[in-house]
Amino acid sequence: MIKPSLFGINKSNRDFTKPNSWGKNQFNSSFPASLCAFLENEGLDAKYLTIKDSLFTVSNISVADLFGISSLDNSKIFYAFESAYSPYNTYVTGSLPRTDLVIQDPITKSCLRGLEVKLTALPDQTTHNKDEKDYGSEIVIRPDTIVYLACSLIETIESSNFSFSNLTRIDLPKWDEPLQAIEVINDILANLLQLTAELEGFESPVLLQPIWKTQGKSPILSDNCLDIFAWSNLGLTRFIHDVSVPAIKTKKITRQYRTSIWLYKMLQDYFDNGSFDHEEIIDRLSYNLKNDKAFSSSGAINNKFMKCTELETPRIKKIDIKKIILGNGQDLLSPERRFDAIIFNSPDIFE
Repeated sequence: MIKPSLFGINKSNRDFTKPNSWGKNQFNSSFPASLCAFLENEGLDAKYLTIKDSLFTVSNISVADLFGISSLDNSKIFYAFESAYSPYNTYVTGSLPRTDLVIQDPITKSCLRGLEVKLTALPDQTTHNKDEKDYGSEIVIRPDTIVYLACSLIETIESSNFSFSNLTRIDLPKWDEPLQAIEVINDILANLLQLTAELEGFESPVLLQPIWKTQGKSPILSDNCLDIFAWSNLGLTRFIHDVSVPAIKTKKITRQYRTSIWLYKMLQDYFDNGSFDHEEIIDRLSYNLKNDKAFSSSGAINNKFMKCTELETPRIKKIDIKKIILGNGQDLLSPERRFDAIIFNSPDIFE
């Protein structure tokens, strides 16, 4: 008899025979990891959002390159969920936050990859009434994601021939003063843009964004409903740059531009001092905006970044889900009981 489990995940810090490993927060990171393993087993690559020829592009990345190890021999891969990617400890002052998924070698215990995971619905509220080719998923970026992005960029810079000192130097008397921060917007965004161009070819994945597609706004899954997108550190940096650009005209510190400030300040502090204090940067440079999230971006905006055949027609079908969730694991799921969802799925109330 098969016990409740997920395809490809044999070694992890979660016991999938227990209900508490199937809660919403757990499932939202463990299912995508299993989906990646299933994708590789099917001989498919993930879609890769990165930079090529100085342009943002949707290309391909194998799951082996995404994870830093193939998932096919699942005795040689350990999935550490909600863990810290310890190689980045040397970049930060204080403790490194945890990330959603750390891929480890179970024999050497070495960390191979640290990934933020964003399981996103397609379409979202801003695109459900558009043509399917224009569907998009909303993505919410956490402050901790920016910490990991900064660390990944530092690692990339140090492995390349590029010197951070080649960027325009930015010194402000008071970084937490909004008027001063908005005055250097062109320099900060130009520096981030230059980084993505100079580091091309040295990129590495930082964020995993699986999509699940429904029939319009309904809760019914499309027949072709699942696929994997991954963002490289350069692709995510270019994305942050591009969604920050409108602040140049408004001369207001948006959440997006504040994120660009955080990212640049973390990098500059590291190359000035040998480490950066992410907690101080995020707390001090809040600019009267809440720090619950870095920023969010709607599907209407994100579609142009993710647009490809696989976004319109995901490759993994609804009938494949039973090959990913095994041993009746679906019976252990504990979805949120949302009143609006219950009403929507109870048409008999209004008969």
